[in-house]
Amino acid sequence: MAKVSPRAPLSGPAFIRLLARLSDAHIAQSNHALADRLSQWIDWTRAVAVSKALDGKLPDSDDLPEPRPLDAEACTRVRAGLATSSVADLDALIARARVEARDAALADAPIAMPDYAPFRQHYLAMQRAMRTVTGDLRGRLRDLLALVSPDMARLAEVDAVMELTLSPREQSLLNTVPNLLGAHFERLRDAAQAHHQHADDDAAPRAVSDGWLDVFRKDMQSVLLAELDVRFHPIEGLLAALRTR
Repeated sequence: MAKVSPRAPLSGPAFIRLLARLSDAHIAQSNHALADRLSQWIDWTRAVAVSKALDGKLPDSDDLPEPRPLDAEACTRVRAGLATSSVADLDALIARARVEARDAALADAPIAMPDYAPFRQHYLAMQRAMRTVTGDLRGRLRDLLALVSPDMARLAEVDAVMELTLSPREQSLLNTVPNLLGAHFERLRDAAQAHHQHADDDAAPRAVSDGWLDVFRKDMQSVLLAELDVRFHPIEGLLAALRTR
């Protein structure tokens, strides 16, 4: 019997490597430079906007609104709150699935395997929360940068244009993550069902069904936190710029 060749290690951010590990699809390593890849995301109208941000006239600082105070500690607290919420809500979903399975076993009723729908809704809700919060923080940090110096104001202007330019494509890609997790969920669930069908008659249903939920919880938690990390990269860059003033 021929052996399946192992996948070549995939380089890149932890988020991408994690998604590649959870997917059963082959993901080819990109050999294109970053500038080449960005050129595929930016059409000519956006390229003009980027050029104007780099070379155009900046708004007069006297005309800028008074920014709301914000610092690195506040950003860290917001990020920690999102991380805590994502993990706690996921744990609650897992606990609910276990309670339903336990109640069915006590009632001597057929034990339905958990459905992915609640987990999908949780992931989508966390994506909306992350998008809203990071967008607000990013805008507030740009407002602060714009008042520091002309160079920092230029950086803020470029960041604003790049956010408008890249966000649609970025969001389109991130929208595929819940579906990828759904496929992973179904593979784990199907494997547990197959194991249950071949288990001895006296095997405890919980012993058969619970293990894969633990695996999925850990994997989904890792993906959520990795996406949170990616979404905070621009914020960390703006904070670093503020620290150099």
